[in-house]
Amino acid sequence: MAWLVLEDGKAFAGEEIGFWPAAYPPRGGEVVFNTSSSGYQEMITDLAYAGQILTFTHPQIGNYGWHREENEAGKILLKGLIVRELSAGEGSFHADGSLEDYCRKHKIAGLKGVDTRALTRYLAKYGYRLGVLVKERGAGERFWQEHPPEVFRPARPLVYQAGTAEEYLIPGSGPVLALLDLGVKRNLLRCLQQRGYCLYVLPAGTPAEEILALKPQGLVISNGPGAPTELPEIAAQISKVFSRLPILGIGLGHQLIALAAGGETYQLLCGHRGNYPVQSSLTGRATMTTQNHGYAVRRDTLRGTGLQVLYTNLNDGTVEGLSHQKYNILAVEFYPEGAPGPENEAVFTRFDQMVRGRAVHA
Repeated sequence: MAWLVLEDGKAFAGEEIGFWPAAYPPRGGEVVFNTSSSGYQEMITDLAYAGQILTFTHPQIGNYGWHREENEAGKILLKGLIVRELSAGEGSFHADGSLEDYCRKHKIAGLKGVDTRALTRYLAKYGYRLGVLVKERGAGERFWQEHPPEVFRPARPLVYQAGTAEEYLIPGSGPVLALLDLGVKRNLLRCLQQRGYCLYVLPAGTPAEEILALKPQGLVISNGPGAPTELPEIAAQISKVFSRLPILGIGLGHQLIALAAGGETYQLLCGHRGNYPVQSSLTGRATMTTQNHGYAVRRDTLRGTGLQVLYTNLNDGTVEGLSHQKYNILAVEFYPEGAPGPENEAVFTRFDQMVRGRAVHA
């Protein structure tokens, strides 16, 4: 038996899965949950989960094995996994191995047999909690007695671990885009490639002058981990290109665009991770989206920024998308490349119109 012990002392028991060496030090991070019923590979390799312990609410995880081509990144920054029931074996015929094989190989610790319903209800009620994975409950309790919550705060924001360290080029026959990599998903890159774009993928801290020197026809600011307020230097560079390029922001990129324009963000009680309905202010239509974010844009701070709300979450009324009244700027909290609904394709279509000079600002 092993344990997840939260910073407030609440503990959940389970069985060890994945990587648990004999001398295993406590490993921890923010404990979050995702309500999706599929896509565990994409979640585990989504760098927006960097520094977090991910709980799956779906009762059985791992039933179709592990397929390398579904990975969203070439590195793993997740701190742990919590599941109710772990499917043994490799699942489907073409799988490269099992979920637990992947966890062992990439040194991811986890627990199975956990009452994930109770854990999810606890997090939904009390919100943000840090937790540690330990072999003995007492070890976790002592850990929190001896360490402040800041123990898991990285010395540098996580986007600098998640994103590329060096610029690289993905050739294409169409317009040139610069992409600021804060922890980009491979599927986003694929979607842009499918539309013919030539992509300069840039480190998170790239100055505006270096972006513009590439003479791109648009800028994409990717998804990524961490709090947007910890990245004022990136927001400052984004603000310098507002009037110079069409811009698309996704996830953390959406939040940084709001900060760059003068808006504010805040931390949600337990975040949006899973499938959520959003409504377009342009069409009035509602659609399902795939989301993974713990922060949101504060609606009442947008006055005077030039930004207007384009999408709203139908569950809690939070801001899910923005456009600019003057500049060609489009930003969404959800993952348009996840494509669970038709409105997601409209995001890429709208940005493509901006880049090719056929867009309106409203």
